[in-house]
Amino acid sequence: MTSSQLSGKHAIAIRGAFLDLVNDPFHAPETECVRYLPDGLLVVEDGIIRAFGAYQALQETYGQWPTVEYGDRLILPGLIDCHIHYPQTPVIASYGAQLMEWLDTYTFPAEGKFHDAEYARAIADFFLDELLRNGTTTALVLTTIFPESVTAFFEAAEQRNLRMIAGQMLMSRYAPDFLIDDPHTAAAQTREQIQTWHNKGRLRYAITPRFAITSTPEELMLVGKLKAEFPDVYVHTHLSENAQEIELTAELFPECKDYLQVYEQFGLVGDRSIFAHCIHLSESELERMAAAGGAIAFCPTSNLFLGSGLFPLERAKTDIRVGLATDVGGGSSFSMFYTMTEAYKIAQLQGYSLSAFRALYLATLGAAETLDLQDTIGNFEVGKEADFIVLDRHATPLLALRNAKPLPQTLAEVSEQLFSLMVLGDDRLIHATHIAGQRVGI
Repeated sequence: MTSSQLSGKHAIAIRGAFLDLVNDPFHAPETECVRYLPDGLLVVEDGIIRAFGAYQALQETYGQWPTVEYGDRLILPGLIDCHIHYPQTPVIASYGAQLMEWLDTYTFPAEGKFHDAEYARAIADFFLDELLRNGTTTALVLTTIFPESVTAFFEAAEQRNLRMIAGQMLMSRYAPDFLIDDPHTAAAQTREQIQTWHNKGRLRYAITPRFAITSTPEELMLVGKLKAEFPDVYVHTHLSENAQEIELTAELFPECKDYLQVYEQFGLVGDRSIFAHCIHLSESELERMAAAGGAIAFCPTSNLFLGSGLFPLERAKTDIRVGLATDVGGGSSFSMFYTMTEAYKIAQLQGYSLSAFRALYLATLGAAETLDLQDTIGNFEVGKEADFIVLDRHATPLLALRNAKPLPQTLAEVSEQLFSLMVLGDDRLIHATHIAGQRVGI
């Protein structure tokens, strides 16, 4: 294609060092899963990857395309956050409580403000810009019970052309009066929002009961009916995060043999069901989730911050899709690199070393698989959407010292450098974020 043939299209080529995953390194040798091109070319047309490979192999065909040169900076697929609360952004880093007390003291009062559409828009804008500043280009997001918070989020995401999944929080008990919904009203609002937002551009909808404690059986029954009516929407909730939560759930649903069965009995466990935390699941629950195709959002920073426990990653990844999540505001950082580091520490405490490549998988291709978006995002395969980030390996004095060597050429060298970026990096590591090929201001 010549320059004249590009008229009317948004076309761009990106040259630099590219790293992505093409398979699951938990189930295959890393050498078969990791793709690294020290001098690569990514060709993007109208937001879609048209070609990808070594620069020398593609320059003759695409040499006339407008090209951005990123030199020896490292280019990764956009990071994917599998569980995050945008209304909790203002209460991130709130001191001194475990889950149930933390919700009552900080979270519920913060969420009560989102009936105000103007306030919701302001926080949605800040939240999405903070994601982009940290290199996160897709997320599964919780809102509040107020439709205004849902509309504000989707409008802000649509304006930025982001691949996002979200839905109205459903809560009909065990919360302050100002956060209690009527199950039938909330179900009707959810149906209307699905019809408005699901599959609109790059947006998707998730039916979102907060967790079993805050939904009556009637509400969960209505959620099940909505899922049956709209089978391609997501179900997004919490599961088995905290010992006190598990005990109360057992009291509220005495007919169920365990926590997972609460969701099973209403038809809420399937291949588009994402359960946050899952720290304390029994072997039976893990086996049944795997059989049903459910997926887990692993939230290391909030699990540590709230003292909830250590997620059994090695066991879960034997047969369940797992993606990484910040879980802001119980989670203590928007950075997926910081979150990878905390995942590494949780694994270490259980006698298991999480490699840098496996950690990156959990935040890119593995997260895309968790969200059933593996055909759309997650790596640099031709035909996928061109969301990617550019890392400055020398973004801070300490990173510059640690990565003083030339650009890595081998997988072993890349692994070592990626681990250092993971542990020492923060938002300053992100040199650029591209959405559908276009660089966005961060």
